[in-house]
Amino acid sequence: MDNETRRRQIRNTLLAASQPVTAATLSHQLNVSRQTIVGDVALLRAKGEAIIPTARGYQYETTAAATMAVVVRHFPDDTTSELNLIVDAGGVVDNVEIEHPLYGLLKGELHIATRAEVLTFDRKRKELGGHLLSELTDGVHTHQISAPDRATLTAIKTALRTAGYLYE
Repeated sequence: MDNETRRRQIRNTLLAASQPVTAATLSHQLNVSRQTIVGDVALLRAKGEAIIPTARGYQYETTAAATMAVVVRHFPDDTTSELNLIVDAGGVVDNVEIEHPLYGLLKGELHIATRAEVLTFDRKRKELGGHLLSELTDGVHTHQISAPDRATLTAIKTALRTAGYLYE
């Protein structure tokens, strides 16, 4: 299979997928190395494909009806509670951002939409011994949240405020 055919296959697989697809899965399907897939996806993204790399694999960006940025602050142990609060109310946690004094804006793509995805994120963080970006800024961070409508976003913001997570 030539390079363009393989990239077309990656594109079609991701467009048809209802969940993120890992580079390992794609490499197995296409009989190439994981690094080849990573390079192919980088080229597809450079050509304008709306492919998002997440901790759970690659997916195409979806357009939500409503989005908002919220600034929150909490301890690392409250992360699961914060994420569950957002997804339980119908939101998707698209990313996390911090303002680092040396590097400026640091951003991590999350795309967490369900309690199962929150659990996967938390488990993976613990397995890898990873640290949260918010640990660099005394717990202060921003999430981009998407939802089906503005009313859902308002409910999420109210719930974050009630829980004491909203940074105001």
